[in-house]
Amino acid sequence: MPSTTATTPQGSAASLSHGLKQRHLSMIALGGVIGAGLFVGSGAGIAAAGPSIVLAYTLSGLLVMLVMRMLGEMSAAYPSSGSFSAHAERAIGPWAGFTAGWSFWVLLCTAVGLEGIGAAKIVTGWLPGTPEWAWVALFMLVFCATNLAAVKNFGEFEFWFAALKVGAIGLFLVLGVLAIAGVLPGTHSPGTANLTGRGGFFPGGGEGLVVGLLASVFAYGGLETVTIAAAESEDPVRGVASAVRTAMWRIGLFYIGSMAVIVTLVPWDSKAVVEKGPYVAALDELGIPGAGQLMNVVVLVALLSAMNANVYGSSRIAYSLVARGLGPQALGRVSSGVPRIAVLVSCLFGFGCVLLSHWRPDDVFPWLLNMIGAVVLVVWTLVAVSHLRLRRSRSFPVLTWAALAGMAAILVLMARDPDTRVQLYATGAMTLVLAGVGYARQRALSVASV
Repeated sequence: MPSTTATTPQGSAASLSHGLKQRHLSMIALGGVIGAGLFVGSGAGIAAAGPSIVLAYTLSGLLVMLVMRMLGEMSAAYPSSGSFSAHAERAIGPWAGFTAGWSFWVLLCTAVGLEGIGAAKIVTGWLPGTPEWAWVALFMLVFCATNLAAVKNFGEFEFWFAALKVGAIGLFLVLGVLAIAGVLPGTHSPGTANLTGRGGFFPGGGEGLVVGLLASVFAYGGLETVTIAAAESEDPVRGVASAVRTAMWRIGLFYIGSMAVIVTLVPWDSKAVVEKGPYVAALDELGIPGAGQLMNVVVLVALLSAMNANVYGSSRIAYSLVARGLGPQALGRVSSGVPRIAVLVSCLFGFGCVLLSHWRPDDVFPWLLNMIGAVVLVVWTLVAVSHLRLRRSRSFPVLTWAALAGMAAILVLMARDPDTRVQLYATGAMTLVLAGVGYARQRALSVASV
């Protein structure tokens, strides 16, 4: 792929700033994968798959590494705040960029609301009687203000958020390995009892492994943010390549290593794994005073970090779509290097999701959650197809085809599972609607230009 430099997108009066440093990108790449999906959502995967959750995270981790390798290569060649959306437009057509961009924007904005709800639940657990929505509103105001200011403020927030998360995971792994080895004072090594007992390594059989695999795939969401942020770095080409490269091997350490430690220390069918979260359950098992509450603080930071990153990512995706003529022009207005209207609209959409969870928790809110359930797979598929088309003059890309085969297999598994089938169909419907609108726009513009 030919290397290019980032330019001011067509249709925008001003360009985004370049205030992100290499250390920001590196920590955004690491912190992006350490979020609620790992700290909280992995509990459901463990409950379904048992110790085989380690295998599930390994398989899905390999797929994510392939996707990020493709995305990193394209982002280094064509730096853009639109990332995969811009690549899909370049490789497939405007309708594909429209579909990828707006579906991911809906996903990120909804995720902002969900993460705010999760963070508020932790705080109200410490301060009973305080309303959850008020805490979400406070978090939203803080991160909206952060993202309305210069991009370096977002970078600094994420740098320190990510540093805390990485440090916490590192300490957890060290304590866990020492406990498993039987050298941590006050603990007794569980050996392999939790791995081979209670139904063995595959207590849920193939179905349990499938549920764990699906849970692990969506837990990896967040790495895409670094390729969006690369366009605002001092050196987009070098920055994204380095950030993605270092993040890929650390995925294995943080995700797969954590799952291995947890299922070795804690019985997979312990209620605490789901009720308290797997990390808190593991630390409670070690009997370290106050460790469970300390981990709750880390989980809170992880949720707030994800909120901050998703407000940023959604605003930049919207900006890029508008700059490429794929959205309302108002969202593309840039002031002091920041698309402030896009930031405000993204925050309002996220808070609207929070209100829906209170006003319509039984119909509209579940429908919204189902609609975004498989968006990550849609985006990954478009990334792989874009990579194939942009590299078509080169040798046969075996790894890209392998990634596409893996995604197809996951989609088949989702269609076979009753719990995920609804998500697959709802996301498919949204994708088809967006693709139809995008194609109609593309045809109309093509006719008008003749």
